[in-house]
Amino acid sequence: MTTTSSEHNGGATILLVEDTPVQAMRFKTHLEENGCMVQWVENGRDGLQAAHESFYDLIILDIELPDINGFEVCRRLKADPAVAEIPVIMLTTRDRAEDALIGLNTGAVDYIPKDNFANLVLLETIKQMGLL
Repeated sequence: MTTTSSEHNGGATILLVEDTPVQAMRFKTHLEENGCMVQWVENGRDGLQAAHESFYDLIILDIELPDINGFEVCRRLKADPAVAEIPVIMLTTRDRAEDALIGLNTGAVDYIPKDNFANLVLLETIKQMGLL
């Protein structure tokens, strides 16, 4: 059975694609504490597969992944009509303007550098998107 966001207190159903377990748990815990339901996968291939297997309101995508980088994952998601409408936020250690432009040009709705404020910025972005 597919879980929709309305089945868990109105928060977003999020796919988190992040290869670093410590960072993944940090973001996952913070989002779940704020009413989101989060599924975590560790690489791009699993992220692409998961996007097709369940309903998600949002995909949070790292760029530095062990198999397919986040830019390519985003390109593939946006080229696939079955999942193209799912918004993607890139959450990454890459903080150069060039990388942000690449991310936005591949179809991401936002690009958030992983810094001390990333949790707060991510949560506020999700709120502004109307998903919380």
